[in-house]
Amino acid sequence: MTTTANNAALKNSYQPFTPKMAWQLAAPHTWPASILPVLMALCCAYAVGPLSSFSIIMVCVLLCISVLMQAAVNTFNDYYDYVKGSDSSEDNVEESDAVLIYNNVNPHAALALAIGFLAVAFILGIYVIIQAGVIPLIIALIGAFFVVIYSAGKTPVSYLPIGEVVSGFVMGGLIMLASYTSLTQTFNWWVLLWAVPPILGIGLIMMTNNSCDIEKDIVAGRHTLPVLLGRQRAKRLYHGLVFVWIAAIAILWAIFFPAGCIIAPFMVLTCIPLLRAILSNPLVNPSRVAAMSQILSLNIALGTFYSAGILASQIVLVL
Repeated sequence: MTTTANNAALKNSYQPFTPKMAWQLAAPHTWPASILPVLMALCCAYAVGPLSSFSIIMVCVLLCISVLMQAAVNTFNDYYDYVKGSDSSEDNVEESDAVLIYNNVNPHAALALAIGFLAVAFILGIYVIIQAGVIPLIIALIGAFFVVIYSAGKTPVSYLPIGEVVSGFVMGGLIMLASYTSLTQTFNWWVLLWAVPPILGIGLIMMTNNSCDIEKDIVAGRHTLPVLLGRQRAKRLYHGLVFVWIAAIAILWAIFFPAGCIIAPFMVLTCIPLLRAILSNPLVNPSRVAAMSQILSLNIALGTFYSAGILASQIVLVL
């Protein structure tokens, strides 16, 4: 009886779950990781085709689905980290990025929100299926499966050294493949090769977080890639992958979208300050907020230039 009474009292002490909290759990500052692959797919569809009938409605629906999937990932991750005790107010996270830590709300409201994000995404997916067939649905189901196991379960993917690969492949690869298929109504395996830059960029977002949280993750029993490598080797791999990311853009332009190389000097000049900041960041817990901001900014910059190069290749041909 005492335990039941205590649980009831705790439940009654929860503060209301507000729309502002839902917005913060969705983490809109991370949405470029889901928006850019859709825009890259659109540019590829325009440059390579066949983009038989451009539909602004389809583009908007795909963007909404992708953002909702990203919001679900963010919310699931916050919920499971909270209930497992992996997160605390000492982890150098902003209050707006740790709703369940800094607010006394029922964590099950966050779980319901994450499920709601996925549900709305699949409802919107009905339009895509009607227009483009079942292949985008199959890709979306694979993505949704990884969204759930990324944070849920006894040993979630985010606790394993494959977290960077899975997050990059799902958000950068599968979203771009599904979007291209939906826009062109054509399945093309080459899209996964064209998706290498966003796969690397999104994987590096995850690696940034994990590299800064090595000590915390060891205590939590996580076996992430940076934990297995150690900080110094993780930093060397991290810096190497940043340059591989840039090289991949240049190589893909040169092979598939040659005229896009005209964008390269502008990309390099714009990204030099960001690269300097990233390479000088020690990737430790106190610098976590700055590191995440830097890698997200580089994703936006390189993703935008990569898309512009793909688009430029077709514009030059038309001219």
